[in-house]
Amino acid sequence: MPFDTRDLATGLPTDSPGERRNRQLVAAWLFGVSAMVLVMVVLGGATRLTGSGLSIMEWAPLSGALPPLSHDDWEQLFELYKKIPQYALLHDGMGLAGFQRIFWLEWVHRNWGRLIGAAFLVPLIWLWAAGRIERPLRPRLVLLFLLGALQGGVGWFMVASGFLPESTAVSPYRLVVHLVLALVLFAALLWTGLSVLQPAPLHLDRPGARATRRLSHAATILVGLAIVAGGFTAGLHAGLAYNTFPLMQGEWVPSNWADLDPFWRNFTENIAAVQFDHRVLATAAGLAVLATVVTGLSSGLPRRMRIALLLLGAALAAQYGLGVATLLLAVPPPLGIAHQGVAVLLLAATLVTVHALRGARHQHLPAGLSRERVSQAAEPSAAPHGPR
Repeated sequence: MPFDTRDLATGLPTDSPGERRNRQLVAAWLFGVSAMVLVMVVLGGATRLTGSGLSIMEWAPLSGALPPLSHDDWEQLFELYKKIPQYALLHDGMGLAGFQRIFWLEWVHRNWGRLIGAAFLVPLIWLWAAGRIERPLRPRLVLLFLLGALQGGVGWFMVASGFLPESTAVSPYRLVVHLVLALVLFAALLWTGLSVLQPAPLHLDRPGARATRRLSHAATILVGLAIVAGGFTAGLHAGLAYNTFPLMQGEWVPSNWADLDPFWRNFTENIAAVQFDHRVLATAAGLAVLATVVTGLSSGLPRRMRIALLLLGAALAAQYGLGVATLLLAVPPPLGIAHQGVAVLLLAATLVTVHALRGARHQHLPAGLSRERVSQAAEPSAAPHGPR
């Protein structure tokens, strides 16, 4: 996997209790930051669905952390908002109180991003200075911080597209770039935390284990593609059309699926095609996840892996059900926000499953270590008690 920490030498039976505690601390920190990124994605969905994302017209990474502190400050920001097309085309006549309602959600969204940066950078400096982060891991953590900083810049690049003439929302293309970068950051944080906590995979020499692993890879890819398609669906407000399921206004494939020219534009700009593609990818992802769960549960895998598979199945059921309900009800904000958040949880469940199944492949072990010893390190129930 692209996020693997193959060069970490820890996680084996020779580790000291101190090394294990350091790994647990670093992993808990990374899991915490990945959870904050999940919340950030949910907040992003809320700002989009409530039309709040364009309410702050300035890019001020530091000074923007403070909200307006006086009535004059509020009036100044409101006057700026009145100059953009969204106000004239959608909110003409809105008063200051209405502006304040949409402002606060976007302000919380941006400040949550600042908080994520601090929650990553401050512990990184302390853990690094205290010698609790292994050397092979340090360059990756620096790269993750830079990726998070880039995400902030991409966010403003997205918002700025909503200020263009005749625009009432951000560019769907920029929205999807912002979403994909958030998913990459979330996945990298989660995978790195899992690998720090458990670098040595559990050897799985059991019938069906490798098939389950291959299916879990396919499921992860399809879930990611379905989320990307969902980004275009959201950006085009395509969920407000064809509010029937499984047919689209009586058709399995909408008759205007390929109306745009050149043809490739249908995948990103044709409302009918974008929603159809999202349905197809979501269903394909669901079938791949279902196949992963069924194959894994019938393969005699260890208990913790069966639990991971059951959680994966539960996340799939929740997400598919939310998707259908969101479509049939024409995207009420609470359901739309929940659908976006559970999509990230489903992606997380696939990544956890893939990580747990790393041992279902040929392993290159360090000299002097047998598969049995590595399995003992990877399986908590098999680990001996007390210091080793």
